[in-house]
Amino acid sequence: MTPRASVLLVDDEQNILKTVRICLESAEFDVTSIADPLEALDAVRQHVFDLAFFDLKMQPIDGMQLLRETRHISPDTTVVLMTAHGSIDSAVEAIKLGAYDYLQKPFEFGELQHFAEKVYEHHRLRRELKTLREELERRGGTGVIVTRSERMKSVLDLAQQVAASNITVLVEGESGTGKELLARLIHQQSPRAENPFITVNCAALAETLLESELFGHVRGAFTGAVRDREGRFEAANGGTVLLDEIGEVAPATQVKLLRFLQSKELERVGETATRRVDVRVIAATNRNLEEAVKNGTFRDDLYYRLNAVRVKLPPLRERTEDIPLLAQHFLSRLGSGSELKPDVLRALTTYPWKGNVRELENVIERAVILAKGGPVEMHHLPEEFQLLAGPAHHPLSLEEIERQHIARVLRIAGDLDEAASILGIDPATLYRKRKKFGL
Repeated sequence: MTPRASVLLVDDEQNILKTVRICLESAEFDVTSIADPLEALDAVRQHVFDLAFFDLKMQPIDGMQLLRETRHISPDTTVVLMTAHGSIDSAVEAIKLGAYDYLQKPFEFGELQHFAEKVYEHHRLRRELKTLREELERRGGTGVIVTRSERMKSVLDLAQQVAASNITVLVEGESGTGKELLARLIHQQSPRAENPFITVNCAALAETLLESELFGHVRGAFTGAVRDREGRFEAANGGTVLLDEIGEVAPATQVKLLRFLQSKELERVGETATRRVDVRVIAATNRNLEEAVKNGTFRDDLYYRLNAVRVKLPPLRERTEDIPLLAQHFLSRLGSGSELKPDVLRALTTYPWKGNVRELENVIERAVILAKGGPVEMHHLPEEFQLLAGPAHHPLSLEEIERQHIARVLRIAGDLDEAASILGIDPATLYRKRKKFGL
């Protein structure tokens, strides 16, 4: 029987951990139980859990800290905090941080099962709502590429030309340039449009998990494989699979991926039977794969197989004529009625946009919220934009410059590890600085 949801259970008291796990498994949940909260963070980075139950009082980090990190890494996971030290204040704080609810110990077996049912129902409805919104976007709601750039128009023309075929496409571009949006556009304009479009983030999963995610596995293939599971290629049969961040795939998985692209046949992990599927593959990367081939970190035969058609998306700073158009598009989509003041538009056009279109969208959304229906002015933009509008009002301290820079990197990075890498510090140092600056 297929489990209704995957659950991460974290409690440093072994007896409670075991009891709660038995209770949830008897309600047909697929439970991963971990006593160390730092190990739990690693699990959250490697696997997307539907639900999570965290004890509040733990070491070396408590449930509140684990909640914050989980919400940052995996915002779609529904989190519940458990504690024998309950209070109204901690309950309110937990919910403000994004917890669904707060469960106070001790609780009875039946009470916990009933509560878990309620949490799962909330999660399921929220997931369905998100799926419906994404479907609306795919069918022409907000999922459009807005441009007046001749360079981008050439990219869209090429995408339209290759859409009708089954040829593999490699989409290159910096983070936030719209690689997934372009892949969806190719799918929508292809004969496969009515069939599934499935995205796999190759950088978000460990090597063994990625192989299982792509090809599926059979019961007993590895620890935790308690039942057969189809992979993303099988689930997308007749449709399209986007392999995002393809440059992060480990060498062993590259070999299996190459064989699949050549034959369109696969074997689930732990199985010898061959299965044939009809799937179009689009790969996306923000890395230079040619350099990776030269460095020996990416197979040349896989690169040439993926690179049947290469589409390169220009960064936003190289198509500045699109910035006013995109800003207005995001304003209209938010339905705010706000307008941009001339100095705001000037600052937006001058800004380097390391996070590209995604960063611009986030900045506009933030500004609209702060403007409260009125015109968007300079003080509604993040602090780093103030210098672009003219002379600074006052010199900034080194500490303030550091805080602003870390805040900006956190906005554009995919996760905390990437942010630490950009800043050139280790994740533990970044954690301390985030705590110091309240980020």
